[in-house]
Amino acid sequence: MGGYGYHGGFFPVLDSAMFEQTITPRFYETDAFGHVNNTVVTGWFETGRAPLFRLFGDAENPASMPLILARVEVDFVAQIYYGSDVILRAAIERIGNSSFVVIQQAWQNGALVARGRAVQVYFDHKTQASAPLPDDLRDALAQHEGELPEN
Repeated sequence: MGGYGYHGGFFPVLDSAMFEQTITPRFYETDAFGHVNNTVVTGWFETGRAPLFRLFGDAENPASMPLILARVEVDFVAQIYYGSDVILRAAIERIGNSSFVVIQQAWQNGALVARGRAVQVYFDHKTQASAPLPDDLRDALAQHEGELPEN
């Protein structure tokens, strides 16, 4: 999984729609101020969407997946530091006709440090256009629909 300090991969949280994984920030991800650089968090959040990518095909061959990223946003809630693990959480916020919204969080030392959203679009690469989500994928995504508590 990309060389991050992963602890066992993503897994669904029992009695929850969300996925959760613990990562260890790497020294080179820090900036001159001693915290994790803001550009790193979007990469972590992309990794946090990986379990959902597996629903759409061969995650090892991204070009074969009928998905594109249409939007990503991150709110930096607190500083993130090297030396303490970070817990990533992801769930489905909303399922539309041809897209879905993934909500994500990063937690360090029991505190929310970042939150984000990503809009993923079901995409036909041959026609270069979005397409309606098939019912089987819609049903699979719905199993992970829910909220991410912030406390």
